[in-house]
Amino acid sequence: MTVLSTDTTASVSTHILDTSIGRPAASVPVTLAARGGADAPWTELGGSATDADGRCKDLPALPEGTTHVRLDFDTEAYFSTRSSQQAGARQDAPRFRDSGVFFPEVAITFAVRPGEHYHVPLLLNPFGYSVYRGS
Repeated sequence: MTVLSTDTTASVSTHILDTSIGRPAASVPVTLAARGGADAPWTELGGSATDADGRCKDLPALPEGTTHVRLDFDTEAYFSTRSSQQAGARQDAPRFRDSGVFFPEVAITFAVRPGEHYHVPLLLNPFGYSVYRGS
């Protein structure tokens, strides 16, 4: 997929890898929000869900003047579905606590500059996550 950015806007893409199973995390709801300045209010731009390859290929475009972006990942929906699908499949897997998910959501906020593309991969497991600026 080619993501286009212009001299006046930035662009964002993401994907998720479930490191506990070494596979892409499919069907994770992702919401994109943006703001134009550190003190400006957040504007939700829309959302998507990861495909079978763990990628969101249809996130909304960022408006001109965007300086900060927030990606919200609904990890509770993903792990709840995965847990019910794999019940009993792995007896040595850690048991989920109380609500079934330790991190029910992951929110990643980062600064952007016009003309740049930002690919933000999320490495996820039931009890931790990591994120970085990819290419």
